[in-house]
Amino acid sequence: MASTVFREAIVPLSDEEARLLQQLEQSLAAEDPDFASTLRGSAFEARNRRWAALAVLGFLAGLGVLFYGTMLTLTWLAVAGFVLMVASGYLFITAWRRGMGADADEAPRAPQGPRRVSRGDRGRSSGSFVERMEQRWQRRRDGDHGF
Repeated sequence: MASTVFREAIVPLSDEEARLLQQLEQSLAAEDPDFASTLRGSAFEARNRRWAALAVLGFLAGLGVLFYGTMLTLTWLAVAGFVLMVASGYLFITAWRRGMGADADEAPRAPQGPRRVSRGDRGRSSGSFVERMEQRWQRRRDGDHGF
């Protein structure tokens, strides 16, 4: 049985094709901005996932270098491992914040302080655990002891 291997050739777009593609992208963004942002976001998120995975590998490598430098009593090698761990941690956090933790198209929101909870809001369990505890604490401080 003969095995046939198909190879995909990468051919650059001509100037006319690139111009048409650009016009198509602009018209898509004008007609359906949600769909266009979804398409743009998927590649962005994939790139951030790759950076985060590389950061985890770098952190583990730094941990190994740190232990190896400690075992051989080579301080400079242990320090280099620690620096690699810190740099990898920073890279992971920035990749997480850029695309994985929040939407790429949304601007970061300003933190909101504790808000006063009305009697109608008490029945709902919205927000995180910490927000609910802050609301409960605020109610206690205000003298409203109803739980």
